[in-house]
Amino acid sequence: MRVEYAPRGLIGVLTPQANTTVEPEFWIMLPSGLAAINARMFSPHAELEARLVDYLDHLDETIVRFANAPLDALALATTGTSYMIGAAREVDLVATVTRRRGAPFVTTGQAVVQALRTLGARTIGLVSPYPPSLTEKSKRYWAEQGFAIGGLVQIGTRGDTFHPIYTITTADAAAALLELEDKRLDAIVLLGTGMPTLAAIARHPHVGDAIVLSCMLCLGWAAIDAATHAPPQREALLRFAGGEDWKARLAAQIGA
Repeated sequence: MRVEYAPRGLIGVLTPQANTTVEPEFWIMLPSGLAAINARMFSPHAELEARLVDYLDHLDETIVRFANAPLDALALATTGTSYMIGAAREVDLVATVTRRRGAPFVTTGQAVVQALRTLGARTIGLVSPYPPSLTEKSKRYWAEQGFAIGGLVQIGTRGDTFHPIYTITTADAAAALLELEDKRLDAIVLLGTGMPTLAAIARHPHVGDAIVLSCMLCLGWAAIDAATHAPPQREALLRFAGGEDWKARLAAQIGA
């Protein structure tokens, strides 16, 4: 059954409780004929890594909030959960949720891995907005997936805001990208789903020879492909990453 605003597919997005970036960037990336609905993951813990564990422990409860909505795919819009459980457990989680829900379940970690492999990337640069402990877990996750880390930039965050990551600016992300321009990289990944990234990618689609991706960009691409049953293709990914379809919507949203 198709719904009025999603004749090509409906995606259920699972978003961290205070995240202010996932929904705007997801909707900007969605092409005509697809739509998304959202469920917020909740945890009472103040510490980031404890919240990430909580999100996974209560994942079934969050997914149930979609009730019987006719979802064509589900997208887990946090990368930190992938780091916390590692690649092998993530594969099991994806298989379990996909089977139970009857629709493809896409994690952000797997979306980035799929994008990097589709591009043939081997050596990657990372731009991290995370605290040091989660950055180290992130590095282990990407290495576990077979990628060499050829450069890392840690973005400084402010502790006097409602959330250190969600108040990072596009200018911060763009400046961090340029710190990697002297590295020999196949791709650069702007980490996290809370740091705004689409405008930075639109301004700097490449840094040196490296194509610039972000966790949100990869999640959008992979979830759209999952909902429309499209196989991953290098040229389609390059067009998507270059903003062929979403740049105009981004400009309209932020007034650029």
